[in-house]
Amino acid sequence: MKYITVAEFAEKTNLSNRTIRQYCASHKIKGTFLKGNHWNIPENAVLPQRAYKKKLLDVLKEEKGIKRKGGVYHRTLIDLTYNSNKMEGSRLTYDQTENIFENKTIGLSKITINADDIITTLNHFRCIDFIIEKANAKLTETFIKEMHYIFKSGTYNSGKDWFSVGEYKKVPNEGHIKETCPPAQVAAKMKKLFADYHSTKNKTIENIIDFHYKFEIIHPFQDGNGPIARLIIFKECIANNIVPFIIDEHLIFFYYRGLQQWKTKKQYLLDTCLSGQKNYKTILNYFNVAYR
Repeated sequence: MKYITVAEFAEKTNLSNRTIRQYCASHKIKGTFLKGNHWNIPENAVLPQRAYKKKLLDVLKEEKGIKRKGGVYHRTLIDLTYNSNKMEGSRLTYDQTENIFENKTIGLSKITINADDIITTLNHFRCIDFIIEKANAKLTETFIKEMHYIFKSGTYNSGKDWFSVGEYKKVPNEGHIKETCPPAQVAAKMKKLFADYHSTKNKTIENIIDFHYKFEIIHPFQDGNGPIARLIIFKECIANNIVPFIIDEHLIFFYYRGLQQWKTKKQYLLDTCLSGQKNYKTILNYFNVAYR
């Protein structure tokens, strides 16, 4: 019989080395034996049933259903919303974002808070709930338009004739990548983007990031493209069994640099997203959530 090390079994089961050693010492993994200071574990060994972690999507759905505070759903909602909206100029602090989720208040503030910051925060929470419920649904134009409708409904510009909530843009706009697609070409460009994306069956994190870049180049909506694009990333990572990532405020500069240079130096943006993924893995480890 072939045996593997604690480190190899820990990687295989997404548990810490320390946890595996504890299982070995308490004889919870059958067939293990100590040789010197090292445990030898049968290659085909399995964990005791209760040791298996729950998968991320299952945990998110479960905690969303009971509106649990202090879990991975709560943490994901606040971290993703705060960091994404901050990139769009929101002046809400992390604590205020959390207060809006928990208590529907922002608490005391020394600065004037824009009403749209509060509205988009609440709407962003709804968008995350939307993608949790529909994580395994195919990504389509209808899907992203519905998400845009949720995100921008009730905002200051949403009632204006030139601003299309839940529809593609009517007038030219700019993003962090300056040259974006003219409104008349958006529908055709988006159809091609989805066709190209879905032509790849087993999607990787690089496929998802490439979709993100091309989405930003098109900039299909009048406003709110950045948050929608980052929500799409989160949804598609879950759908393809890839650990999601959140671009936090420490990664913003590298994120924008990576977007601007994706065509020539893909590693910049890829490394930034992998750093965000590593941070999210830390959260998953803390809450004992499984990932590959």
